[in-house]
Amino acid sequence: MDRKIDMLKRILDESKYTVALCGSGIMEEAGFVGLKNQNRAYEIEKKYNDSPEEIFTSVYYTTRPEKFFEFYKKELLEGLPGPTESGAALAAMEREGKLQYMITANIYEQGQRAGCHNVINLHGSVYKNKCLHCGREYSMEYVRDAKGIPVCEMCGGAIRPEVALFGEMVDSRLMRDTCTEIERAEVLLVLGTTLDSEVFGSYIRYFNGKYLVVIHQREHHSDGKADLVIIDQPRNVLCKLGYK
Repeated sequence: MDRKIDMLKRILDESKYTVALCGSGIMEEAGFVGLKNQNRAYEIEKKYNDSPEEIFTSVYYTTRPEKFFEFYKKELLEGLPGPTESGAALAAMEREGKLQYMITANIYEQGQRAGCHNVINLHGSVYKNKCLHCGREYSMEYVRDAKGIPVCEMCGGAIRPEVALFGEMVDSRLMRDTCTEIERAEVLLVLGTTLDSEVFGSYIRYFNGKYLVVIHQREHHSDGKADLVIIDQPRNVLCKLGYK
C-alpha cells in the first residue's frame, strides 16, 4: 500500500494538470446514503408508497408538488452532509497546485465547502433554487423552511431546485465543461466510484492523458483499465499524500 501511495504522490507531483472525479463513496464519508442505495430506497418506498425513482422526477414535481417537497425536504435537506476528509485533502492539493479541477455528481457542494474553488457540480446544487416564472433565486433555507410548497415571494410562481432529477438530462454546459476538463487532464483521479459508473462512465472515455488512477473501497471488474488502482477509502489515501 505504501508503495502505491508513493507512486501516486510521484504521479501527482509530476502532473501539470490533474482532475478528480468524485463519486458517491466521497459523499458516504459524511454519513449520507444515496437515494439509489437498495436499503434506503426500500425504506423510502415503505414511507411514501412510491419509490425514490418515481418521486425524485420532474413528472412528480409537476403533478404532485406537495408530496415531492415533503420528500425533498425530509430526505434531502435534513441532516445535510458536511465537508469530508477527502474534500479537505483535495482542497490542500488545489492550494499546492496539484489539483486543477474537481468534478462531482453530489448535490451538496461538498467540494466548495471543503475549500475547493475549481469545482463542477454535474448534477446541480440544493443550495440553488429558482422561480420558474420570474427567475428570482432562493436559498436552500428558504425552500427547507417553507410550509408546504415553496413559492416565489415576488410573483407566486413555483420554485424549482436547480438539481438534475432522475431521468433528466444534465445541463449541457456542465456536460461540455466536464468533457473539456477530462480531455485536458494528464492525470485523472477516479475517487469513490468505478470506471464504468452510471454517472461518469461516458465521460471517462474522453481521457487521453498519462495516468488513470482509481481509488475505491472494493475491487471491480473495470479496475484493469486503470494505470494505478488502490483499494481503500479515498480519505485514507488522500490524507497520506502530505499536501497542506
